Amino acid sequence: MSAGGGKKAILAALTANAGIAVAKFVGAAITGSASMLAEAVHSVADTSNQGLLLLGQRKAEQEADELHQFGYGRSRYFYSFVVALVLFTIGSIYAIYEGIHKIQHPQSLESPIVAIVILAIAIGLETYSFTTAIKESRPLKGGASWWRFIRNSRSPELPVVLLEDTGALVGLIFAFAGVGLTMVTDDPIWDGIGTLAIGLLLGVIAVILIVEMHSLLIGEGATADEDRLIKANLVDGERITRLIHVKTQYIGPEEILVAAKVAIAPGLGIDEIAAAIDAAEVRVREAVPAARMIYLEPDLYRSEKV
Repeated sequence: MSAGGGKKAILAALTANAGIAVAKFVGAAITGSASMLAEAVHSVADTSNQGLLLLGQRKAEQEADELHQFGYGRSRYFYSFVVALVLFTIGSIYAIYEGIHKIQHPQSLESPIVAIVILAIAIGLETYSFTTAIKESRPLKGGASWWRFIRNSRSPELPVVLLEDTGALVGLIFAFAGVGLTMVTDDPIWDGIGTLAIGLLLGVIAVILIVEMHSLLIGEGATADEDRLIKANLVDGERITRLIHVKTQYIGPEEILVAAKVAIAPGLGIDEIAAAIDAAEVRVREAVPAARMIYLEPDLYRSEKV
């Protein structure tokens, strides 16, 4: 994922969520709706999260230095992990607490039609944010399913925004249903049930994000397709006859570290070995542009080597 594409989706989500948060707080103050208040807190959490994602992108742009010689690319993974924690603590736990409280102590809503109007507007704004994230993600998704894209993506921002926006849209539907059923039945317990449903939904999304971002943070290797291309292009069959072993790791969303030991044809001179190594690096980078750091160790193949 290009940083520009991810930034566009983040900015769209930030703009939508900031406006929605203000409207929801106004609606919650007027109506006293717990689900509306939970959704307002949810939108504040989402707005903060988009700010964290932008901060992560900015930190990742820092040049490598003596302390961080492979650069700061993993800052994007770290801040995405923080986003998942914020979504869980501020969004999910608060909504679950508020939902249980309102179920145990239901309170009548005032001017619930105000909440309905605000929620309808919020659904429209969230749909704009969601469709922007879909548009930016589709070229990277290719023929894979959306779930596989979220699981396999080495770039954190778009999966985070996609899941956040999905949760926001479904949460708005829960809030809409809670307020609507409260109006129809004149029973405010439905508002509490809607709030609880929002909290549980956010909890599920947060756990998915925590698991995925933790995996990226500790380091994931190249994707299956990238791994196949790297291995295929390391060997030319003449000067480099065999791949003895190779290890890969994403050190940032757009940068793969490749470390490999390759078997050199017997009898080659130093100049020929160096030329073979250089040529292999060129082939790999052409096939997998993200493979920017390549370290190859030439050796003679022996069957007992691992």
